[in-house]
Amino acid sequence: MGKIKVGFGFDVHQLRSQHPFVLGGVNLEHHSGAFGHSDADVLLHAICDALLGAANLRDIGFHFSNTDDRWKGISSLVLLQHVVVLLKEKGFTIGNIDAMVCLEAPKINPHIPAMKIHIAQAASISEEDISIKATTNEQLGFIGREEGVVAYAVCLIERD
Repeated sequence: MGKIKVGFGFDVHQLRSQHPFVLGGVNLEHHSGAFGHSDADVLLHAICDALLGAANLRDIGFHFSNTDDRWKGISSLVLLQHVVVLLKEKGFTIGNIDAMVCLEAPKINPHIPAMKIHIAQAASISEEDISIKATTNEQLGFIGREEGVVAYAVCLIERD
């Protein structure tokens, strides 16, 4: 048996009116969207942080600084592809990813199959190895007021 490592990722972005909302590589129709330096895909950012953490490669901000114009407006699927390259350079493969998105609206369950396809392609893994879940914050706090969106992710990586 090879080396197995687990990582945890978290990300949060504020929601802004009339701003695009990209989640899991999917453009969602909604009156507001996540705001940030890249496409502000909170789900992919949490996944990237989980993978980087598991491989002891620091965090997403270290690799893709929000002060670097190369990453301004970039698809977070590209960031995930870069992270996978970093993992491969250290001899790791992804075992699985489990993620949770917390937001009041829009409902993302209808979009989860498309998100899994995008993530699987970017990470070079099977859709069967990706779990995406969603919950609300029961109208409590900044999430409940639809001022922000949060994502959590855990992953397992392995090296032979």
